[in-house]
Amino acid sequence: MAHADVKHDYHLVPASPWPLLGSFAGFVLTFGIVVWIKGAFGIEKGSWWVFAVGVALVLTTMACWWSDVVKEANSGSHTPVVSIGLRYGMILFIASEVMFFVAWFWIFFEMALFHAHRTLSPIADVASAWKTWPPAGVETVPPFELPLVNTITLLLSGTTVTWAHHALQQGDRNGAKIGLVLTIILGMLFTSIQAFEYHHIFANQLFFGPDAANSKLYGSAFIMATGFHGFHVIIGTTFLTICLIRLLGGGFTPQKHFGFEAAAWYWHFVDVVWLFLFTFLYFTFGAGWGH
Repeated sequence: MAHADVKHDYHLVPASPWPLLGSFAGFVLTFGIVVWIKGAFGIEKGSWWVFAVGVALVLTTMACWWSDVVKEANSGSHTPVVSIGLRYGMILFIASEVMFFVAWFWIFFEMALFHAHRTLSPIADVASAWKTWPPAGVETVPPFELPLVNTITLLLSGTTVTWAHHALQQGDRNGAKIGLVLTIILGMLFTSIQAFEYHHIFANQLFFGPDAANSKLYGSAFIMATGFHGFHVIIGTTFLTICLIRLLGGGFTPQKHFGFEAAAWYWHFVDVVWLFLFTFLYFTFGAGWGH
């Protein structure tokens, strides 16, 4: 090309198969969910293998695409202008995640704050069902037991990931490794505690009892909000684990470590979302204050 030798601040990425594979993987994953739930095209309902193939393709795309980005960074292609673009991209991604959780908080607050308006319904069953929030008959999760332990766990993990980040900025690689390991352990501990809490919820039918009016509505809002947060904790733990592997392999420098910085931003976002969940879903409207 005539302009091949022109010097500029931007990195022109060569042709890559990963966007096309990623689109195909996303389609297979979505189709797999439909097949698993409903069945389609002669594939029986409950068949999960299409979904598994989709997950494998998505993970393959992620691993290959991001490894190419790491190679580009190591080769010096990430100029200051490109680095700013990467930061803007991560900020916009986190902003989109914020709006995702806003949707779940919105529906929960709409039901918790304005349930009394539905008591004006001329339908007796509807008016009776909305007298209280949480609905009458729903046994909520005590906020100062496992949820409080998980809150402390995540707050501690926020301090350890900050310690690791500052250590890396100062060139203290051992300190960064210790901080990362502790953060990953705390993330896994959070997931384990939440899994135990979910086992208790479903084993005892806390939100889904047949005699609890609107219990399924409350349970769906609660599980979707806390469940998606738990999924984000798993993603963040995986993100940090990959950063630890890169750090152990000699990656990252005090000047060049955006991959770790992005993981730390994401982890702090997960921390903040949990504080909102604990404050409102578990404590304010979960402990009976919303009645």
